[in-house]
Amino acid sequence: MPSHFRRVLSSSVGTKLVIGLTGLLLFAYLIVHLAGNAIIFFGQEAFNEYAHALISNPLVIPAEIGLLLIFVIHIYKTGVNWIANRRARPVAYARKSLAGHTSRKSLASSTMIASGIVIAVFVVIHVKQFRFGSYYLVEGSDAVRDLYRTEIEVFSQPLWVLFYVVATFLVGMHLRHGIASGLQSVGLDHPRYTRRIIAWGIVGAVVIAGGLAIIPVWVYLTQ
Repeated sequence: MPSHFRRVLSSSVGTKLVIGLTGLLLFAYLIVHLAGNAIIFFGQEAFNEYAHALISNPLVIPAEIGLLLIFVIHIYKTGVNWIANRRARPVAYARKSLAGHTSRKSLASSTMIASGIVIAVFVVIHVKQFRFGSYYLVEGSDAVRDLYRTEIEVFSQPLWVLFYVVATFLVGMHLRHGIASGLQSVGLDHPRYTRRIIAWGIVGAVVIAGGLAIIPVWVYLTQ
């Protein structure tokens, strides 16, 4: 990587740009992930067929590696940005009881680091449970995994259902600020559209968090 390009990415503006881009890419992945997981509503056969088609695709491993890199870069750059901000402002600003109407200060924006840490832990648990968790084969098949059975196994336990609902709520909180912030970081922002962008962030957060939370609840209630 050329030194000039590396310096740009290491700058404050470059760091925010990388955070924004990787965040938006992760948001796009969540849309696809939610759409795929929603197939569970169509029954065991449809869900297992989808899961098998996905995992047997030769591009899945490169895609997973790319997704992991995006996730790691997002976490790393966010941590670097947070540390830099703390060093630049060792004494926190006085708290205000109410932000002005143009302020983007919110509970979601104030807890981005905390929610991000919890989400990272949640992702590790989620991947362990479903990507590398209990492995069953569809009856009569020697190649098709019965991922539907694994979902039933996990979400038949109320504590796991509660855990996923809380975790997806935090995902929504993170997206509530992250979507609008990401669009701003990549330059897709303008004072005339600020309210719309914030609204899009809220809608996106509700759709993703709500959709992801409904699945474990639905599985639990229908078993």
